[in-house]
Amino acid sequence: MKPEMLLDRMWQERAVAIIRTGDHDVARDAMSAAIEGGFRLVEFTLHCPRPFELIEWFANQEGIIVGAGTVMQPGDARRAIEAGARFIVSPILDEDVVGTAIEHGAVAMPGVRTPTEMVRAHRLGAAVQKLFPAPANGPTFIRAALGPMPFLRLVPTSGVTPENVVQYIDAGVYAVGFVAPLFPPEVLADRDYIEIERLAREALAATKAVPRPDRPTGPDPFARAATDAVTA
Repeated sequence: MKPEMLLDRMWQERAVAIIRTGDHDVARDAMSAAIEGGFRLVEFTLHCPRPFELIEWFANQEGIIVGAGTVMQPGDARRAIEAGARFIVSPILDEDVVGTAIEHGAVAMPGVRTPTEMVRAHRLGAAVQKLFPAPANGPTFIRAALGPMPFLRLVPTSGVTPENVVQYIDAGVYAVGFVAPLFPPEVLADRDYIEIERLAREALAATKAVPRPDRPTGPDPFARAATDAVTA
C-alpha cells in the first residue's frame, strides 16, 4: 500500500486501535476482538512480546492495516516494515527513524508536542504527527496549533476517549488513537474479549458520529518553498 492510499484510509477510518501488553496471546486475541468490533487500523507497540510476529500475522489479514508503535531505533523500524507494518509510530521525533520509514515506503508518525516539533517532523517528511503526550486541554491545543498550520496531520492518542473524541474530531485532528479506553488493563487481565469488542463498537460509533469533508489538501508553505527552490 502506497503512503497516499494509507493516508486516505486513515482519514476515512478516523481511528487506530493501539495495544500495549506484556502477553503475546492477549495482544493477539484482544486485537482480534477490536477488529471484530470494526477497527481496520491497528498498532502493536514494541512492548508487546514478539511484536514482529503479531505485525506479520495481522498484516496478512485482508483489509487490515498494521502499524508498529514505540519505535525508537531505525533497525526496529526496518524489521517492522519487513514484517508488514505500513506506518511507524514513535513517542519521540527521531530523524533516523523517520528517514528509515520513508525510505522503505511506510508512513512515519513521530511523537511531537510543540509547534516547532510539529513543523520539524513535517519538514522531515513525516506525513502524520503523533501528539504525545496529549495535553489535558487537547482539543483546544490542537485547534490553536492548526489555526496557523492547517497543513499538519495531527493524531492524538493518550487521553482520547469515546466521551471526548467528538471534540477532537471537531478540532481538526487527522485521526485518533485509542489505547486504555479500548483495552482497559482489568479487561485484558480477565481476557474479556467480548467486552473489548463492545468497547470497539462504542469507540468507533462515537468517532464517526461527526460528519467531516473529504481529506483536506490545504496549502503547504514548505511544499511551495521546495518547488520554488527547484524551479529557481
